[in-house]
Amino acid sequence: MEKQAGQDQMVWKKWKGKLWLQLIGGKIRKFLLGMGENDGFVFKLVIYLLLIGIGFIYLYPVLFMLVNSFMSLDDLVNSMVKWIPTSIYTENYEKAIRVLDYRSTLMKTVLAAGTPALLQTVSCAIVGYGFARFDFPCKKILFVLMLATFVIPPQITMMPTYLLFKHYNLIGSLQTFIYPAIVGQGLKSTLFILIYYQFFRKMPVALEEAAELDGAGSLKIFYRLAIPMAGPAIIIVFLFSFVWYWNETYLAGMYFGNSLTILPLELQQFADSYSRMFPPGSPGSQINEAIKLAGTLLTIGPLLVVYFLLQRWFVEGIDRSGITGE
Repeated sequence: MEKQAGQDQMVWKKWKGKLWLQLIGGKIRKFLLGMGENDGFVFKLVIYLLLIGIGFIYLYPVLFMLVNSFMSLDDLVNSMVKWIPTSIYTENYEKAIRVLDYRSTLMKTVLAAGTPALLQTVSCAIVGYGFARFDFPCKKILFVLMLATFVIPPQITMMPTYLLFKHYNLIGSLQTFIYPAIVGQGLKSTLFILIYYQFFRKMPVALEEAAELDGAGSLKIFYRLAIPMAGPAIIIVFLFSFVWYWNETYLAGMYFGNSLTILPLELQQFADSYSRMFPPGSPGSQINEAIKLAGTLLTIGPLLVVYFLLQRWFVEGIDRSGITGE
């Protein structure tokens, strides 16, 4: 009996050890792989590493510009100084502000980018709502023709558009950006119409029917019902439009001429403007990379501020409008 009890106890200890191993192994497996597809430590580690890597790729140029723009000439030529300057050198920004004539040029740039962006946001909303909520003759044909304007390279229509503006004496004024934006033919208008079209298609028909029963017409339904619901889409369209108009240098240089200038245009001729303002032989006449980087940051700085202010609504709008899958 004692021998049998000892054997049973040994068997029990073996089974107990196996149970503990299975329990610990299960916990480790659950911790590493998780119960579902995306809640394990390994999956999260891979995702975070990918996000950190992608974020670093995007942030590296900005961090590089920011750090080097505060370096003096001695720090730039010193191979021992990489990411931390010996002192904060703000004279680079002072010179860049003078060369860019920053305050005046910034106001002109905000006007040149904000006005057509605002008008384009309104006009594209009207067109997108019309395509999404109304049936009319040749609707599909017109929709395809609108899409064709997005496929056709802008270089093909650039010269006819320039000749048209020249015929009506619009060259050299902001009206060359304003008039196309009013009629829904501004920069990337087709994309913005598609964003509104996708958003308005998701509106419940019952809401429009209830508004019609209350006596509301199509126009009243649009600005009292559709527009308040399309807030996220409006944020997306305005932000994208503002950025594209801000960065558009080729059309701005061709249409505005010498009558109007914007920050990206001034940045393109930064070196020439600097040499005219600081002729050779004068104090501080030697331009360096730090001054150029300071001018670049001053040019893109307002865009970064606008994005950070609208970031929450921007992300919400992308999620609600569903444009990522289009």
